[in-house]
Amino acid sequence: MKNAKIKIVAAMLIFGSVGLFVKNIDLSSSMIALVRGIIGSIFLFTASYITRQKTSWKAIKSNLIPLIISGAAIGVNWIFLFQAYKYTTVSKATLCYYFAPVIVMFLSPFILKEKLNAVKIMCIIGAMAGMFLIVGAGSSAAENNQLLGIIYGLAAAALYASVIIINKFIKNLSGMESGMIQLTAAAVVLLPYVLVTEKVSLSQLGFKSIVLLLIVGIIHTGIAYLLYFSAILKLKGQTIAIFSYIDPISAIVMSSIFLGERMTFIQVLGGILILGTTFINELSGKKSDEKEYMLD
Repeated sequence: MKNAKIKIVAAMLIFGSVGLFVKNIDLSSSMIALVRGIIGSIFLFTASYITRQKTSWKAIKSNLIPLIISGAAIGVNWIFLFQAYKYTTVSKATLCYYFAPVIVMFLSPFILKEKLNAVKIMCIIGAMAGMFLIVGAGSSAAENNQLLGIIYGLAAAALYASVIIINKFIKNLSGMESGMIQLTAAAVVLLPYVLVTEKVSLSQLGFKSIVLLLIVGIIHTGIAYLLYFSAILKLKGQTIAIFSYIDPISAIVMSSIFLGERMTFIQVLGGILILGTTFINELSGKKSDEKEYMLD
């Protein structure tokens, strides 16, 4: 149990730092997402083979359609998230991204037939108020770029909300098995898009960008996902939900320390409302054995 907690904390800290690296890679968001998907999927398949983990190909086949759809959504979600990092601050992009659970809360009664109780309604209202504070507080600001970054962040949140919902329909697969196929699907979907839309010569790419790209692929995807998936096997769903908030909080702290990004008091208040309301919903509604993951 102790080792599992150390692993999930390490994974969340790694996820929390991804924006610092992406912001300094001199490549398009779609190219970064493609490389991340390729390296991440290869890493997970290799790790699964080396550790001799059993893979239920029969279960994968029976869940193939939702796995492919959710994998494609993950790939496009990365593009939007990385675009958000480029146009606005890492902290704002992260808070927008963590609006995903709020979208899930709102859609659950219609798609999952889950009851929308008073706590969830208050959480949705509180999170929307928080987002209003974040958007409104930046209205005077390199305004167009900031607003565009926030829109990209919310688009990423909407796509990841779809992944969370689709994952609820995936049965009899571990997070590791789902992750391998989803990352592969993300890479397969993004490859033709990048080939058609991008004209990139990797030979012209600077050494710094190559190193950062490899770090994002190997550490922020392969190693972080491996740590996370091995940890959740030994942790309760509510424990996972609580530890997952290390990701956005560490992202905000690290962007302040290493990138010099600052948030106004109003924006901080908005962030507290978004993270606080989603956290309250996690504690009030999640069964102890229900494992729902949200990864950068």
